[in-house]
This record gives sequence, C-alpha cells and structure tokens, in this order.
Amino acid sequence: MSYIDNIKEKARSNRKKIVLPETTDKRTLIAASNIVKEGIADIIMIGNSEKILDGATWLEIDLDEVTIVNPHTTELLDEYVTLLYETRKDKGMTVEMAREILVNDELTFGVVMVKAGHADGMVAGACHATADTLRPALQILKTAPNTKLVSGFFVMCCPNSPYGEDGTFIFADCGLNQDPTPEELAAIAETSARSFRSLVGAKPIIAMLSHSTKGSAKHPLVDKMVEATRIAKELYPHLAIDGELQSDAAIVPIVSKTKSPGSEVGGKANVLIFPNLDCGNISYKLVQRLGNVEAYGPMLQGIAKPVNDLSRGCSWQDIVGVVALTAVQAQLH
Repeated sequence: MSYIDNIKEKARSNRKKIVLPETTDKRTLIAASNIVKEGIADIIMIGNSEKILDGATWLEIDLDEVTIVNPHTTELLDEYVTLLYETRKDKGMTVEMAREILVNDELTFGVVMVKAGHADGMVAGACHATADTLRPALQILKTAPNTKLVSGFFVMCCPNSPYGEDGTFIFADCGLNQDPTPEELAAIAETSARSFRSLVGAKPIIAMLSHSTKGSAKHPLVDKMVEATRIAKELYPHLAIDGELQSDAAIVPIVSKTKSPGSEVGGKANVLIFPNLDCGNISYKLVQRLGNVEAYGPMLQGIAKPVNDLSRGCSWQDIVGVVALTAVQAQLH
C-alpha cells in the first residue's frame, strides 16, 4: 500500500469535515466527488448550490453527499459575522465589514466555519495565491500553542526510491517564509519533525541543507545553516539533526561516507530543511516534475486548526491527497 493510500485509510477511520471553498474550479468539484465516494472525509462546499450542481452535471460527477453552504442565505451568517467581528475588532473590523467580507470571500467564510467548530479543516489554493489562503487563517485561527513560527512543507512521495522513509520525505519551508533566520530555521526543523512523526509515523532524521558540507565552502549562506543547526541542537537535543549538508550527503549513504563521515544524519535524512524559499520551492517543483514524484502541499504547520494550501498547478488527485492529510491532521487536533 502506498503512503497516500495509508493516509486515506487513516482518514476513513475517523471521518472529518473538510471545507473546499473554491467551488468554481472543476478540479475541486471532481476531487470532492471522489473524496466522498472513497469515504475519506465529509465535504462542505461554499457557494451557490445551483451553480455547483450545474457544474457537477456538466462534469458528469455526483455531489449528492456533499454539503453546500451559501454565505448569502445560510442561517449561520449572523453567528459568523459576530465571530469574525469579535476576532478582528482590535484591528479595526466592524460588524458591517465582517458581513461584507463573509458574503464575498469564500476563503474567509471557510476559515470562520473552522473557527466556529462547524468544520475540522480547510483546503484551498487551486485558484488562489498562497497569501490569499494564509491571510485569513493566520488572522482568524492564529498560531497553535507552543509554536514559534507558522511554516509550510510538502510531503514528497518518491516511488521505488531507496532514500528517505520508504521514499517519503518532508521538504520545508517550500511555501511561506522567504528568508528565515537561523532561529526560524531551527523552529521550522522542530515543527517539521513533529509533522513527519505524525503524518509518516517514523523517526524524523533532519538535514539542514546547504551548497556546502561540513565547511567545504565559505559563505554567509553556509554560516546561516551552521548556526541554525547549532540552535536546533541546543533547543531540541532529542532530535536527530545535522548540518550543514549538501543534499546528496544528506540522503545517499555512499556519498555521506565520503563527505560527512560520522554524521548520524548523513545518508539517512527524511526531513530536508532548505535555506530559503527560493531553494525549497524550486527544489520541490523540480523533484515533482522530473522525478514523477507525488507532492502534497504546501501543508501548513503551526496554525491552531488545519488549513492547507494547494499549488495552482495541482491536479484533482493532488486535492484528494491534501484533503486526506488535512483530515489526519484534524484527527490529531
């Protein structure tokens, strides 16, 4: 059984309610139909039911088991207006503004639904930029307790790969923090380790990546990863973490023997922490496209309740996978 099939099985064991707000996107409609058919989660869609069901008819899919909530007509609107106002009034929100936002912005409506406890998580981003998905989540749900930083990661599933945990990795941060400081990189490493343990079920082995291995190059970017490793080891001594490591030294045992002999991480890493967003985002897309690898995310870690992003280049199958992962995150919450 593949990694994502295992995740789907976990999701089925305790079905959660997941919001899919992007109901004008055909990939979302197809994904929703398949999710309920497979019993992965209960799906809530936001929008005009007539338009959504017309789209389903055109696509020849079944959405009969999907719950559709229209912000303009739902009896929940007044409750959500009050909740949004109370959450954001210190930032200048008024009741009138809250109502206007909720009837016109499906993403914010979905996040408020999660905040109210009427849904367990939300997945969006197929036709919105990451910032549009993240902004209401951070403003309304806020960060989880004992979390220093919200960050984004991808679960990368490499078929028939001898590396990682049976070919499964977490790449971080690939979707949110543009140029994290050493302290932030250490925090990303720790939350990524927790995500790996909860979603993969194995021991996280963390490599702080660089273009240098153990001093083979001198540069401020190298210094940043060296310092991030030092901080992470000091703050989280229970973690298996090492750096700075080049990517081949991190995951290939024979290369590690030459470049990083004696490293507890070298050649065995399954959690890869990138120096900045450029490195992480470029790397995951290249690995996904050139290696025929399944990439699920960007998943978000550190938010009080599960809200996850999608790449705008995603397929409907990707949406199904991220919903399954979101459901498992919701089980843990």
